[in-house]
Amino acid sequence: MKPIFTLFSMTLLAGWLAAPDSVRADQNPGKDDKKPVPMDARALLEKGRESGPLPEDRVIRLGACLGDIAVKAAEEGEPANGHEFVCGDYVQNKIMVIGRDGQVKWEYPAPQVCDLWVLDNGNFLFTVGHGVLEVNRVKKVIFKYETTSEVFSCQRLPGGNTLVAETTAGRLVIVDPAGKVVKEVPLLQPGEKGGHGYVANVRQLANGHFMAAIYQGQLVREYDDDGKVVMQVPAPSGGRVAVRLSNGHTLIGTADCTEDPRFFEIDAAGKVTWELSNADLPGKELRHVCGIHRLPNGNTLLCNYLGHGQFGKAPHLIEITPDKKVVWTYGNHDDVRTVTCVQMLDDAGEKALR
Repeated sequence: MKPIFTLFSMTLLAGWLAAPDSVRADQNPGKDDKKPVPMDARALLEKGRESGPLPEDRVIRLGACLGDIAVKAAEEGEPANGHEFVCGDYVQNKIMVIGRDGQVKWEYPAPQVCDLWVLDNGNFLFTVGHGVLEVNRVKKVIFKYETTSEVFSCQRLPGGNTLVAETTAGRLVIVDPAGKVVKEVPLLQPGEKGGHGYVANVRQLANGHFMAAIYQGQLVREYDDDGKVVMQVPAPSGGRVAVRLSNGHTLIGTADCTEDPRFFEIDAAGKVTWELSNADLPGKELRHVCGIHRLPNGNTLLCNYLGHGQFGKAPHLIEITPDKKVVWTYGNHDDVRTVTCVQMLDDAGEKALR
């Protein structure tokens, strides 16, 4: 017999995406003082076979998608169908390991965390507002870099150095394992400052160049090793993240400057070859695409930041197929407020491009 979670999880998701507002009471926090009552998993499966909307007193909480229902399946001795991952919560100022049952297994303080990596040694590398930390699983600090600038992005480079994007300073720095700056790449003219909304995310490419998503300029730029712009493409609604694929294409995710978040793929000439927006999703769930991971199976995992007045109104994570079908979401809003960064800890994450 196929596990019940596998059978009804997609039914629940499809029903949730298509459900009317009366069912989706989780999207209106504070609308009424009654706490939504999660429907029993088996009852939900039976209810899905009936026509018409669910009664309002049996609303489905979004967090049930991979939170309550996964726990329900586990309690019945049947495996949950979720992913195991580590994520950063910008509002709660911490990183968390989430198990396949959707529950928090481990956490560590991380003020204003915006970027996060699982290193080959199993340690976590992440931003902390005005710096970067590397911490192992027993919570020992292995690497630390501090600066007066806001820091939203980091990356461990081959050889052990760390790339840090100092957004308010408008520069990239490469830091050695002792925390010493060994290279600086200015992105602005002398005397200019970037500000809070300048560089949101930076990655060093295989050719040694740097690709930066620029939030306030609504752009994505590729810089050479000296900081000269060699490529620039528009990122309407605010450049938030950019990932270079092995075929030379680039994935770009945009934020909420114009309340029209999306992610799209461009070829080497800058031509859009694929795009996803809220027009493609029945529930219009995109809020602020702050992370994109191309998984080994060809699907794409999106980080959906729910700050800026969007708490609890959509999934934190969305996995979508090339033909724009949602196959997995994570929406535990009881334990997680906002997800700005994520990395899978199961097989899906080992070879993901991010």
